[in-house]
Amino acid sequence: MSKRDFYEVLGVGKTANEQEIKIAYRKLAMKYHPDRNPDDPAAEEKFKEASMAYEVLSDDSKRSAYDRMGHAAFENGMGGGGFGGGNFQDIFGDIFGGMGGGRGGSAGGFQDIFGDIFGGRTGGGRSRRGSDLRYMLDLTLEEAVQGAKKEITFTAPAPCETCDGKGAKDSSDIVTCATCGGVGVVRMQQGFFAVQQTCPNCGGSGKQIKNPCHDCHGSGVKEKSRTLEVTIPAGIDNGDRVRLTGEGEAITGGESGDLYVEIRVAQHPIFTREGADLYMDVPISFADAALGREMEVPTLEGRINLRIPEGTQSHKVFRIKGKGVTPVRTTMKGDLLCRVVVETPTNLNNEQKKLLRQLQSSMGDHQQSPQKKSFFDKLKEDVKDLFD
Repeated sequence: MSKRDFYEVLGVGKTANEQEIKIAYRKLAMKYHPDRNPDDPAAEEKFKEASMAYEVLSDDSKRSAYDRMGHAAFENGMGGGGFGGGNFQDIFGDIFGGMGGGRGGSAGGFQDIFGDIFGGRTGGGRSRRGSDLRYMLDLTLEEAVQGAKKEITFTAPAPCETCDGKGAKDSSDIVTCATCGGVGVVRMQQGFFAVQQTCPNCGGSGKQIKNPCHDCHGSGVKEKSRTLEVTIPAGIDNGDRVRLTGEGEAITGGESGDLYVEIRVAQHPIFTREGADLYMDVPISFADAALGREMEVPTLEGRINLRIPEGTQSHKVFRIKGKGVTPVRTTMKGDLLCRVVVETPTNLNNEQKKLLRQLQSSMGDHQQSPQKKSFFDKLKEDVKDLFD
């Protein structure tokens, strides 16, 4: 595949000065660096392409050769020391500090991003971290809304107690890796572009173990059953997660991962939650709907009175302010919405049926049934339209 013009790659003109080239490369490197795009091969290719372009255009002699001959100038390798990393340290050292020779300060998070390329890490190799773990925790609606403390028990890799997580019988058995010299990475030359990779011998730790621990066989970790108390914040919802920092997988020579407790809220026999609001159905009798009444209904805080006005229709919703949920990280409390469900009486005795028939005959056609009257009025209009 043909290579793109290096000036085009960096987005600069052929007369761009050194500072303009630095700024252009810095923007692209920060955008496409593999540490920022771990699952994006296209971003990694763009990063490599930008790095190759900067390697050439930031060096006066290489740039001059490129301007004369294009990519053909480097088809047999760049020569003269290859990919040294000095110019890259200058770029990011000027901005973040501590990455170039003699400057004070620290590059902080950006050193983590660019350290693998610039050779800025020494003595410890790559920063290594254990995997994050997940635990599914079942809660009742009351626990989720009001908060709770729950004990969880799980099995996860933890530092070996025999060797105190070192992986070796004795501290003197841990030596510097002979392959990478203790830096945890090795350089691979590919044409005129050098690629830095994790050391295959030590896995990036920069260390080797001569006599491994007999208990963990040199891994420094063992599977262990652990019990933790988890504080569940009030208002947590189904699918939310609680993060326990450092309680995940432990690894030798690196920090432990995190444990994510995923919340699964059980269905409630009365209430349904939607965001900050609670919903419930309130069954009432035909007589209560027609005549109205005041009745007690449950909430998560206790029972309260709900007034049903006379003539209430089925599925009418009444809102009770402030009896819902206060979600996590908010101060606004939701409401309780009560949907009335009018129940038709069943298993009537003869006396009850007689009374209902008397009521039925006394009500006339549709005078006391607004929805029924509306239905038949519409039906009459539709029939009339058919014959007009």
